[in-house]
Amino acid sequence: QVQLVESGGGLVQPGGSLRLSCAASGSIFSIGAMGWYRQAPGKQRELVARITRSGSTNYTDSVKGRFTISTISRDNAKNTVYLQMNSLKPEDTAVYYCNADRWYSSRWSAYWGQGTQVTVSS
Repeated sequence: QVQLVESGGGLVQPGGSLRLSCAASGSIFSIGAMGWYRQAPGKQRELVARITRSGSTNYTDSVKGRFTISTISRDNAKNTVYLQMNSLKPEDTAVYYCNADRWYSSRWSAYWGQGTQVTVSS
């Protein structure tokens, strides 16, 4: 199993910055990639940024150049993924979810955090 605990959301003015954190624990050795998704009211959940075990990253077009995803492995039992969000816009307002894809029993399984609210407003 993998447990994901997010932190760092909140209210910020347009143009401001926030950093989201997601601490993964449990069977992290079997995680292939981690990422951040977001869901705004009335919209589908969408991928924001993703980082693989090898360090490859990809971003949705609307956040390229403004958001940065990174990860730190402190030990064999815990891994943390960050999403640095700069130049925030009102359209970035959403609930942000941490995601981990784990390889287990010959298939990929997705794990999700509880979500953290990000509100960009003046």
